[in-house]
Amino acid sequence: MNPVALLNLVSTIFMTGLIWFVQVVHYPLHGAVPEESFVDYQQRHMLRTTFVVALPMLTEFATAAYLAYRPPFGPTWVWMAGVVLVLVTTLSTYFLQRPAHVQLQSGLDAETHHFLVQSNWIRTLAWSLRSILWGYLLVVSY
Repeated sequence: MNPVALLNLVSTIFMTGLIWFVQVVHYPLHGAVPEESFVDYQQRHMLRTTFVVALPMLTEFATAAYLAYRPPFGPTWVWMAGVVLVLVTTLSTYFLQRPAHVQLQSGLDAETHHFLVQSNWIRTLAWSLRSILWGYLLVVSY
């Protein structure tokens, strides 16, 4: 398999698994953190999460863009759909989830927390669809 495609596959699968954990376990439990320790928790959460997701997200973004421009195998529309979905996850992260996290650094706010959990379904769905597209590519191409 093309090394760029392999990097894209690995980063996509990693992010899909991670986002499902975040959606089902991690974000819902934010609300259970005691109010007196929430600000410290949130600040550490943001730092540690950035450490875990920055490289896979950047790798996925760069490789998806490259593969949409130079598809190594399979239908071109799948690679184009993949890059659109990467744009969805990236835009959602920076314009929806990140601002909510920044707001939560001031303290737990039920409305902001609810927005974070609900809006994160955008990324959960987009990464899941990317994994499904990869499954399709692997079935039709190999």
